[in-house]
Amino acid sequence: MTGSVGGFEDPSAEVLAEAAAAFGLLASAARLHLMWALSQGESDVTHLAARVGGALPAVSQHLAKLKLAGLVNCRREGRRQVYYVDDPDVVTVVRVMVGQLTARSQHVLAPVRELRGTGG
Repeated sequence: MTGSVGGFEDPSAEVLAEAAAAFGLLASAARLHLMWALSQGESDVTHLAARVGGALPAVSQHLAKLKLAGLVNCRREGRRQVYYVDDPDVVTVVRVMVGQLTARSQHVLAPVRELRGTGG
């Protein structure tokens, strides 16, 4: 049974399950970092591993999970696989969440830095 609040219908159980699965994959800091990096532009596994500080096999496994879930895609360029986020909505969600948390953490830390700078 779906309800309606504020003119919006509740999503179906299938949609909620799919969203929960996607958010579950993004609950890993390593996979979220990969999604953040890919939201900035496409990259191959070697560059992604260097950027996120992960071992190449681990990064490859994370990318395989993200690809299987449909959050990323890849194409072959010669001998390398180039990964990218094919869904602009996923990019938006990742950028908004990480951006908001970054801004919030900077706002919370700002008064502490100011107090330290006063010498008292």
